Amino acid sequence: MSKIKVLSKDISELIAAGEVIERPASVIKELIENSIDAGAEHITVEIKKGGTSFMRITDDGCGMEYEDVPTAFLRHATSKISAKDDLDNIMTLGFRGEALASVSAVARVDVMTKRKADEYGTHYITEGSIERLHEKTGCPDGTSIVIRDLFFNVPVRRNFMKKDVTEANAISKIVQKTALSHPEVAFKFIRDGKLEFNSSGDGNIYSAIYAVYGKDLAGDMIPVSYDEDGVKISGFVIKPLYAKANRTFQNFFVNGRYVKSLICQVALESAYNNLLMTGKFPVCILMIDVNPSTVDVNIHPSKAEVRFSDEKKISDSIYFAVKNALLETGLTYEFKFQNYDEIPESESNPNDNNIFTSPENIEEAESKLSENPVVSDIPAEYEINNNDTDRTINTDVFIEAEEDSGEEENNNNISGFSYINQKSFEHTEPVQEKLPEFKEPEKKIHVIGEAFRNYIMAEADDNIIMIDKHAAHERVIFERLKNQNCRQYMQMILSENKILLSDEEFSEMETNSERLGNMGFLFDYSQKPYIIIKGVPDFLKELDMEEIISEIAENFIQCRQNPESHATDDILHTMACKSAIKANDKNDISELQKLAEIVYNDENIRHCPHGRPVMFTMTKNNIERQFRRKL
Repeated sequence: MSKIKVLSKDISELIAAGEVIERPASVIKELIENSIDAGAEHITVEIKKGGTSFMRITDDGCGMEYEDVPTAFLRHATSKISAKDDLDNIMTLGFRGEALASVSAVARVDVMTKRKADEYGTHYITEGSIERLHEKTGCPDGTSIVIRDLFFNVPVRRNFMKKDVTEANAISKIVQKTALSHPEVAFKFIRDGKLEFNSSGDGNIYSAIYAVYGKDLAGDMIPVSYDEDGVKISGFVIKPLYAKANRTFQNFFVNGRYVKSLICQVALESAYNNLLMTGKFPVCILMIDVNPSTVDVNIHPSKAEVRFSDEKKISDSIYFAVKNALLETGLTYEFKFQNYDEIPESESNPNDNNIFTSPENIEEAESKLSENPVVSDIPAEYEINNNDTDRTINTDVFIEAEEDSGEEENNNNISGFSYINQKSFEHTEPVQEKLPEFKEPEKKIHVIGEAFRNYIMAEADDNIIMIDKHAAHERVIFERLKNQNCRQYMQMILSENKILLSDEEFSEMETNSERLGNMGFLFDYSQKPYIIIKGVPDFLKELDMEEIISEIAENFIQCRQNPESHATDDILHTMACKSAIKANDKNDISELQKLAEIVYNDENIRHCPHGRPVMFTMTKNNIERQFRRKL
């Protein structure tokens, strides 16, 4: 064994720098946070060749005085902490005093800084933690830091850098997320001489979203506002229809700091349960403000992760904040008409995808359509079965039955979701909450017809409402089954129908008999391993009961083995889809009217269980603009 010795200062600083500075994006993150903590209102970030050769961060913050500049480059030098109790109330982004020391250890750093009260500023140069220049000079208020030749003295680390475009994208992501978390600061990002984005710094989160992600995504977002029990949630989430194919656009900020949090992620996605298409994920920019003493931000070198003292409270707050926002404004979609403000009145473009076709172009359009028929882009698993064309809506599904004197009161349930703590995922049973019985709709809707034997056309106030009758009926049945409120729809079976199950399947069915009863099923368990069907929900009576019951039993088994499994929802999806009316079914106007009233007055019925939208609106104002009655 070699003799133990203390590492030299230059080696220890290189090792320490490696814990904080992993790539150019790490440098940008640390220095931007310093600028924000310095009170900057404008921050410009400029990079070349992915940041490895050149990075410059300029701000109009408070600056540093001449004597403090060298001290700022010493390890553990900070103005944010003076006593151990300060660690319990950290609100600044940087606080450990390692940023400048770590950067200067592995790069050539050139600093120009000046306080407003000083006549002269300071010019300071350091290379690999060695001071090269320290002098007074004239310069603007604020601080400008140039970093050149990152890892010039650690060639091995430089060899692990990725392509310039990859490193530049990582920097761009850091600047974007910081701009989102601090909309009161105007950010400018310049990549290889080209301006990539520029935020206004007006303090409006929506303005920052618009600058970072563009007009289209910003237009699909809805506001979130929630304040309960010391936890404040604000920001924006996306309408379910416009969810993305991955979680890249999920942004969580705790007390202004961007963090990665499985707790936040699961709570967010639980709020979107049964609203998203398969393989889609919600977008969010959520600000979570809590007492700093309840958050540990020092569990990761880059402070990218946090630990909450009360994880269930945070999870609940995010879930209800997002759920409330979706129910209030996020589940109704308006048709996007052509914006005529952008088209000169005297001109028309034959290549425009206008929603209407002028008379002289109808024959040409029909000819092109016959040559290139439209192909549906709906995934195969969501295609509607059109074979059964004469089925009628079971209107009993939509009407609350009068309460029998011998039956307990049927309550709707708010579906539960999994909470996360430090130890494991913990399943919670659905929260029981009484909802008022369905009464005469307060909001009036009048069905005027049906388009293509699938879309209900109705008037409501100054809107035209289009409802997908299959998707809507499917969601109605799904909600009834999920809320276990189907005893009134039970239909007794006269002929004996026995189904053979395995011992495990039989046991799970018997254990969940009360739950099955609330879903409208009645079984006799006296002839094990057979169960005898005595009653089923009348809207399922035409289905293959052996297949349905086997799937229910299997899903009960899966949920017992994995409490977080969505297997139960999957079987309910299947049951609802198979039993709902289909496109091309013949339904009279009274049946369509009943369905339209249920859909229009129930905010839960805005997406089918697979995530497809149920209802679109067309405002009278937009329709009149299309006909050029209004401009």
